[in-house]
Amino acid sequence: MSQKIQLEIRDHTALLTIANPPANTWDRESLAALEQMIAQLDDNPQVYALVITGQGEKFFSAGADLKQFADGDKAAASEVAALFGRAFDALTRFRGVSIAAINGYAMGGGLECALACDIRIAEEQAQMALPEASVGLLPCAGGTQNLPWLVGEGWAKRMILCGERVDAQRAEKIGLVEEVVPRGEALARALKLAESASKQSPSSVSRCKRLVMNARHDDHDAGWAAERELFAELFDTQDQKEGVNAFLEKRSPTWKNA
Repeated sequence: MSQKIQLEIRDHTALLTIANPPANTWDRESLAALEQMIAQLDDNPQVYALVITGQGEKFFSAGADLKQFADGDKAAASEVAALFGRAFDALTRFRGVSIAAINGYAMGGGLECALACDIRIAEEQAQMALPEASVGLLPCAGGTQNLPWLVGEGWAKRMILCGERVDAQRAEKIGLVEEVVPRGEALARALKLAESASKQSPSSVSRCKRLVMNARHDDHDAGWAAERELFAELFDTQDQKEGVNAFLEKRSPTWKNA
């Protein structure tokens, strides 16, 4: 497995660190590694949550390594775009809770990585942008689709069409991030939030996440029907019985993720 994405398991949380200095850029190797790691984590019943951050103090990720596109090779660019799509789609579909600890600049594909997560925690000095059009490109890893959902069409157009960069405080105000913390504290806050998520039934969390994500494209009636269907489906799991009985017996539940 590539060392450009480092993996550490802490209790029920997987910590992924983007480690491609100096700016933690994405390339074929790191994107393929991310996709593979997410698949492994999905298959590990002991992993309930995921935190992703950048190595060092300056960059979460500066996005794609532009050297990959310097020669104008269309076929190669399509290959990289497909790798971006598969990697960040896998991150979006991770069955547990995913949290981006934005510890610095999150630009282009770096911000798209954070957008693929369920929750974003940014340090006060963080800067975020989708500047692809300034170099003759466009966001190809979910940026044009995920950003408007979070911040609305107006701010998405300011950032994508006008190249506007936002700081952490503005990002929180417009809904791009859920919380701003002091410098150096994003990872600790994200891990604490992941720990809280791990106290929830993982069987319930995975279904709740599917319902929330489906609300982006399903109509209201379909969403309500799916809620009732997945609620009943939980009664086929061990976690449902454990959760209810633990509450009635006034003890902490022991989840099986099954």
